[in-house]
Amino acid sequence: MSEIDFRRAQAPDLPAIVALLADDALGAGREDASMPLAPSYLDAFRAIDADPNQLLAVAVEAGQVVGTLQLSFIPGISRKGAWRGQIEGIRVARHRRSGGVGKRMIEWAVEECRSRNCSFVQLTTDKSRQEAHAFYERLGFIASHLGYKMGL
Repeated sequence: MSEIDFRRAQAPDLPAIVALLADDALGAGREDASMPLAPSYLDAFRAIDADPNQLLAVAVEAGQVVGTLQLSFIPGISRKGAWRGQIEGIRVARHRRSGGVGKRMIEWAVEECRSRNCSFVQLTTDKSRQEAHAFYERLGFIASHLGYKMGL
């Protein structure tokens, strides 16, 4: 595997990030990677980038974005005031899947959470993503909770 660098996403990365989010069965119905991008994507990027408890990251290989994820650092009163790291929006470019990129991204994200003194790391994944569930369990995550969402 060639060298992969992880860094905070920059505005010029946004089209590649949205394309990654759109490139699967679920994302195809939720995202719109057509250019120019919808202004809401740039608005969201600006809000994330301005928030010190948010980190939109990209994995870059040979100058190309091959993965993305978002980390949220969440303070809480429960668990004796513990901080938690929340990993969301994890995507790897189709041509780089099953090659270790996702594993390296998650390991990087966990270290970022550790460096921010998070007590634990959590993530959510759609119930239909059975392969993702097995992947996260291989990395040490435990399916300990049941999550719910409500569209607004």
